[in-house]
Amino acid sequence: MADAADGILRRLADANHDYEARFGYIFIVCATGKSAAEMLDVLEGRMGNDPDTEIHIAAREQQKITRLRLMKLVEGKQGTTP
Repeated sequence: MADAADGILRRLADANHDYEARFGYIFIVCATGKSAAEMLDVLEGRMGNDPDTEIHIAAREQQKITRLRLMKLVEGKQGTTP
């Protein structure tokens, strides 16, 4: 995100606002390995989903994020001595 062009960041901010207005919650995506432009593409692609489909996709994205965070936590603890 730090390297993203200002135009992409503005479009991403506008699309996030539109997403929240449409679905009633913030856009969530597992951003690991994705550029700002890729996240914008994902967000714009998901705007056409019906609310039921989108809540299921959002839940799966949250699961991915949680899994990655837990793996990092466990890996960090394995590298320490008691």
